[in-house]
Amino acid sequence: MATKRILIISAHSSSNSFGKALSEAYGEAARAAGHELKEIFLDQLQFDPILHQAYHEIQELETDLQTAQQAIIWAEHICFVYPIWWGSVPALLKGFIDRVFLPGFAFKYHPGKISPEGLLAGRSAQLIVTMDTPPWLFRWFYHAPGIRQMQVHTLELCGIKSVQVMNLGMIIHSNDRQRKQWLEKIRALAARVH
Repeated sequence: MATKRILIISAHSSSNSFGKALSEAYGEAARAAGHELKEIFLDQLQFDPILHQAYHEIQELETDLQTAQQAIIWAEHICFVYPIWWGSVPALLKGFIDRVFLPGFAFKYHPGKISPEGLLAGRSAQLIVTMDTPPWLFRWFYHAPGIRQMQVHTLELCGIKSVQVMNLGMIIHSNDRQRKQWLEKIRALAARVH
């Protein structure tokens, strides 16, 4: 099996969260399968998550964000691990995307074209999403805004067309047995990356 350069971006704001355990399990299994690995834990980065002037003025990237951009360019497969809060991605992840996925880096508009050119084409992505809502309810009743936002309006717009999703929930009512099963599922997922 061919190996990949895999980047994990973990967007849980607590180092004690189940999301952190999921990120670590994915990373351990990816390494064991022979893949190269880099990890970004957003709660450990130093950066201003607010894009103060939108894209009207250049906002200098902090060192951690420059390193993140280099890791994204390096990666062939990007795994995002994040919770659904209020139906969407957590503010930490949204701020990271606003600051890192910039015009000229992640996408580029061309005169006369409606949609931008995705500059991150050739990569695949995995979303590992935790939630307290039942996943079926989130998908069919709420139309999965926090997943569609990442899959369609961020990654696909930037050229990453192969985006797989794994929903895990309900986290709030899960027990140790269920969490162990989810961790095994995540390890198997990482081992199958190709």
